[in-house]
Amino acid sequence: MQTVTSPDVPHGVRQVEIGPERDGQRIDNALMTILKGVPKSMIYRILRTGQVRVNGKRAKPDTRLSQGDMLRIPPVRVAERTAEQAASQGAIAAAAEAVIFEDKHFLVIDKPTGMASHGGSGVSHGAIELLRQARPKEHLELVHRLDRDTSGVLVFAKTRAGLTGLQAAIRANEVTKQYLCLMVGHPPKARFDVNAPLQKSILQGGERMVRVSEGGKPSLTFFREIEQYSGARLMQATLGTGRTHQIRVHAAHIGHPLAGDTKYGDKEANKRFRERGLNRLFLHASHMSFELDGRSYSFSAQLPEDLKSFLDALAAKGRSGR
Repeated sequence: MQTVTSPDVPHGVRQVEIGPERDGQRIDNALMTILKGVPKSMIYRILRTGQVRVNGKRAKPDTRLSQGDMLRIPPVRVAERTAEQAASQGAIAAAAEAVIFEDKHFLVIDKPTGMASHGGSGVSHGAIELLRQARPKEHLELVHRLDRDTSGVLVFAKTRAGLTGLQAAIRANEVTKQYLCLMVGHPPKARFDVNAPLQKSILQGGERMVRVSEGGKPSLTFFREIEQYSGARLMQATLGTGRTHQIRVHAAHIGHPLAGDTKYGDKEANKRFRERGLNRLFLHASHMSFELDGRSYSFSAQLPEDLKSFLDALAAKGRSGR
């Protein structure tokens, strides 16, 4: 049985019975599809104010739906629905050209820095919107997210089985995610773990921040040195858990923030690195692997040319001693 919506009464409450194709889906993502064209800000507003209910109970944005659930959607003014504005052909082409893998279940891109994973918060079009415009006849869902400034492996699902299967594997910590990052300074060990709970908070201006807090969620990152440079170390970071800004906050917590990190980093170090050509956060999602239905998947993305060039500049500085 597919998801069934009660007769659409203008400006009235809608009752939606959840079918198998939405089993396990986050409610915010489901609403973005069901209320296609309604601004994301409105979707999160009706969730935040308790107007959306599942089986009579208030739902949070990360509530996951189950087959057979009854979803109550409050009246949404049709006038507030807006047609999705077309992105530039250049942006659509950039997303389409970034594809590094595709099969019947998944589509994977090497996301460029500066491209958001999805639209919202002042961003009209993220990778998911761009790919949907590039492939209007295909069904694509964002499986996970990367920060806008982070480049590298980003996975989309083409089927419901792919989406729910991989998201379940992520929740069960059965997915390997590795990043390349440049730490400021010289960590005392070549291999070390950071096990520090993280807690999210929203500042008055709406900016999202994460900090180490005893009341936060358990968070674990494994760091391994790859290369030594003047005033910095290239590290491989493997996620033991997948919290927001985890690598960035854990790096800052031990006194060696990531180069180019304007939120949690070292301003003076960032200024020095900028003079050497680093104009972004040095964080790249280099590898992701998992197993699903007996098949092994492994995706890798090489370090982008701008970061390679910056490392060459650092290496030259080290050789010259300047």
